[in-house]
Amino acid sequence: MEKSKNLYTVIRIILIPLMKIFFPYTVKGKKNLENCNGAYILCSNHLSNLDSVFLVVSNKKQICFMAKSELFKNFILGYVLKKLGAFSIERGKGDRKAMSDAEKILKNGETLGIFIEGTRSKTGEFLRPHSGTAFLACKVKSPVIPVCITGGGKNNKIKLFKKTIISYGKPMNIEDMPGMVDINIGSLRRVSNDIMDKIKEMR
Repeated sequence: MEKSKNLYTVIRIILIPLMKIFFPYTVKGKKNLENCNGAYILCSNHLSNLDSVFLVVSNKKQICFMAKSELFKNFILGYVLKKLGAFSIERGKGDRKAMSDAEKILKNGETLGIFIEGTRSKTGEFLRPHSGTAFLACKVKSPVIPVCITGGGKNNKIKLFKKTIISYGKPMNIEDMPGMVDINIGSLRRVSNDIMDKIKEMR
């Protein structure tokens, strides 16, 4: 299904004032977005169902999110998500189609949104990173922009009327990472940990 840039823009315009009222947020590191042209991967930690919304309202470029397949089971919601550029992934499985879709997005010069932990943190603490982001970055040679979302509630959780901080780090280029010679389990694990470390540093 062809995504709609106009629908995405309209929804973003609606969301910005609503989020500023109910979930006020501050954006740090905007220059890191402005200095990154072409395709890139936005790689964030995951605290709540609002995390993708925080990324949308704080970034002018349309973001294509890798989202859990359960969200697409509702016909209406699934239709809207696809029009916005989202695509499904079967969590806990090697979903080749999802990875293929992600590659196409990056090769088309678009922005891909991924939550590196794969699921929401129930405690607010950082979880173990998954290797999908590292695999895509290595295969397509796309830069990764680490993002740290920190809520104003207890244990850094997102809370109504409490300020949330969205921090964008400097683009990470795979070619600059030590020990990244080819794609294998060891190198992907190292890259994933490097990305996660950058996210942790911003908190």
